[in-house]
Amino acid sequence: MKSSPVTVQRLTLGKPQPWLLGRLAEIDGGNVEPFCCADVRMTSSPIPVGHIQLKRAYEPAEPGDGVRILVDRLWPRGVSKAKAALDDWMKDIAPSTELRQWFGHDPARWAEFQRRYRAELRGRTEALDRIRALARDGMVTLVYSAHDERHNDAVVLRNVLYDEA
Repeated sequence: MKSSPVTVQRLTLGKPQPWLLGRLAEIDGGNVEPFCCADVRMTSSPIPVGHIQLKRAYEPAEPGDGVRILVDRLWPRGVSKAKAALDDWMKDIAPSTELRQWFGHDPARWAEFQRRYRAELRGRTEALDRIRALARDGMVTLVYSAHDERHNDAVVLRNVLYDEA
């Protein structure tokens, strides 16, 4: 039985859902790789999974990065424009200065930071729609400068782009 393609999105928190993995195995003919410490859910997002990736500004640009967009309000220290190899710098989509300073990359404030930043992003639909359009057509790399790869604005932004597409 041939089924329509299913888009699977990884979430950063949660327990594995065996019932969903079993259903995915049925749909995909048994070809489901295990998800380590991640929850999965079905989504109707027209943005193909994997078309939005995150990369630190200090990592070298690669041909597979597609459109590279800096999503921080401040330019990364010590990174030249040539080395950054950016296609765009979307300062306005970054968290407000007040929110960024309040968060201070403190993991204890992560949940509240996500809530507040999502609220800020609700007023930036034009920029979000622009990134979504690019991601529907090909790879988009959201470039950020934070040291913490799990607790930063680009993580929240990627989730919003997929969730509300």
